[in-house]
Amino acid sequence: MALLERSESYGELQRVVDYVYKNGPIAERLDVIIAAETFDIHADLREIVDLLPPGAYTRVALCTQLNSSIAGHGWGYVYGTVE
Repeated sequence: MALLERSESYGELQRVVDYVYKNGPIAERLDVIIAAETFDIHADLREIVDLLPPGAYTRVALCTQLNSSIAGHGWGYVYGTVE
């Protein structure tokens, strides 16, 4: 069994989350998508962002949603989770 290694993209999604909440407590799905495109995040992480249902999110709600998808893919160690 091969050991998982952290990706060079580890933490990219955290930068996106930090960015979208720097100006307020609520972010729309589109805000997150645009930030992900701006930061040119890894394709796997972009897939996680694309899975977000439409709507407005508090930071806690967005992180819960993203972390759920990350965990579902088994990518927590490889790409990191968000807070």
